[in-house]
Amino acid sequence: MKQENLPARVGIPGLQAGEDVNYEMMEQAWRPTATGAWPEWMADWMVPFARAIDGAKKHVVSSTLERVDWNAELVRGDLATAVTRLRQEPGGGIFVGGVTLPLALADLGLIDEYEFVVHPVLAGHGPTLFAGLNDRIALTLVGRQEFSSGAVALRYEPIRDPA
Repeated sequence: MKQENLPARVGIPGLQAGEDVNYEMMEQAWRPTATGAWPEWMADWMVPFARAIDGAKKHVVSSTLERVDWNAELVRGDLATAVTRLRQEPGGGIFVGGVTLPLALADLGLIDEYEFVVHPVLAGHGPTLFAGLNDRIALTLVGRQEFSSGAVALRYEPIRDPA
């Protein structure tokens, strides 16, 4: 199934941040083989996304991993301090994946924009995003893109209380 424009959307420059399980899963799926070739299962339309993910600088939040490679760096210590430091680096933003890391960043008020891609599939199982969020976060829609597959990408910004 073709996902037009998706590699361009996710291929914008920036930092990738994720938790250890997400990092290991992404590395297994999107890192080229030792010969530099893409896996045989990878469809042509996936290659731009794979190139973008492979070339992106990655920051992995983990207390269990001893080391990372694949253009990655371990993030340890205070999460708010580490993310504040990363936000000061040049690039197109920090793109976060996983389940527990986005929850922690949302609780800290460190997410400027949420992007959800809704696929026309009911899974019936799996983790719930933002389960356990400390406070309700009101959002305003700032962008929407529909794909021929039926998937819809929705972008939201949190509504911040003027303080």
